[in-house]
Amino acid sequence: MGTTPTPLRRFLDYAVLSVLAFIFILPVIYLFLGSLKPSDEVLNGLSGFLPTHLSFDNYSAVLDSLDSDSTGYFWRFMGVSLLLAFVVVTGGLFVNSMAAYGLSRLKWRGRNAVFTLILLLMLVPFESVAVPLFYMFNDQRNTLPILALPFIANAFSVYQFHTFFRSIPPSIEEAARIDGAGPWRTFFAIIVPMSKPAFASVAILTFLIQWGSFLWPVLMVSDPSVRPLPLEMSVFQGQEPPDWGQILAFGVLLVLPVLVVFAFFQRWFVQGVASSAVKG
Repeated sequence: MGTTPTPLRRFLDYAVLSVLAFIFILPVIYLFLGSLKPSDEVLNGLSGFLPTHLSFDNYSAVLDSLDSDSTGYFWRFMGVSLLLAFVVVTGGLFVNSMAAYGLSRLKWRGRNAVFTLILLLMLVPFESVAVPLFYMFNDQRNTLPILALPFIANAFSVYQFHTFFRSIPPSIEEAARIDGAGPWRTFFAIIVPMSKPAFASVAILTFLIQWGSFLWPVLMVSDPSVRPLPLEMSVFQGQEPPDWGQILAFGVLLVLPVLVVFAFFQRWFVQGVASSAVKG
């Protein structure tokens, strides 16, 4: 059994963690403060942390500059990103959880070989297959489905679900089978409610990856009406002369949905991390 940490050890642990947390949050603080400052005061080094001349003018300027047919509409770019993230996250939770359940619980020939193949797919970076996918789906460019469908099935998500499902005692499913529940009912009525931490973890990580997706939209999108927000930010940043206050304000608007999603799922996400640490 582990020994209880001494007050000094606990204080040192919290002190180190607090310093690390502060270091990691510094760029976020700089982003937020810079988005409230005039452009000529943003790139002033450490003085950029001083809360002077703050206003929401940069946010108004960003929304006003992206409010016409020639420039596109900010809220349309936001809507495209939210729709793509919703489709990828919800579709991924359904497809990947069911695949993991079949690999972890159902007995069928070739199961281990398929799972090994999925693990190997985790080693293949998307950049190595982006160009072949571009030529395969070139006829579907500038369509919303093609921006989402390649990312619904995800090997890492299957692995996460598989690891969690393996930790659930088989006796629970055996009891459900005795009561007459089949695999479908067992999965949706018993396994899914017990797996909220796994679903929250996969949802957050999938949303983060999809929300920041850039390479695939660069290859597949030339029509502003289906342009997601990260791609539009690169276009906005490339305008001359660059207005860094407005660019940082755009960055804050890009980050806000991520914070909302994390706040919504964080309770189950923390439970999943804690349970993984205990099992480890």
